[in-house]
Amino acid sequence: MELSINAQAPNFSLPNQDNAEISLQDFGGSWVILYFYPKDKTPGCTKEACDFRDNLSELNDLSAVVLGISPDSVKSHQSFIEKEKLNFTLLSDTSKNVLKAYGAWGPKKLYGKEYEGVIRSTFIINPQGKIAFIWKNVKVKGHIEAIKEKLKELQNLPS
Repeated sequence: MELSINAQAPNFSLPNQDNAEISLQDFGGSWVILYFYPKDKTPGCTKEACDFRDNLSELNDLSAVVLGISPDSVKSHQSFIEKEKLNFTLLSDTSKNVLKAYGAWGPKKLYGKEYEGVIRSTFIINPQGKIAFIWKNVKVKGHIEAIKEKLKELQNLPS
């Protein structure tokens, strides 16, 4: 099922980098930037994570929290956070159930070969738990700026 704007965001509970269960409902009342990425410590995913790291205080000023989800293990997330000094939560979805619930797992093509994988996606979830905006097949370059602009727009703030 394809998620759409104004739909209720599917709730989930996943282990974070410290192996603590984190649920989407823990963030009720906040804006949540939920982003799905393929793999810890790969060039595009590292760039994306570092963009979130470097812009986190600005996002926090917009009442937003950042949650990154990939199929990597808790241990992999711990190592990625330490290596890149990440300052936000990474969640481990080894079952891929949350990836699938958000439509962030599916057929991809690389060099003409089709395979199943993570579709780089970002969701903005409003304080009421509804999906406010969706990006699919995200290109990392310029994405953080687009997120900040959209967040300001959704909150009726000047750009």
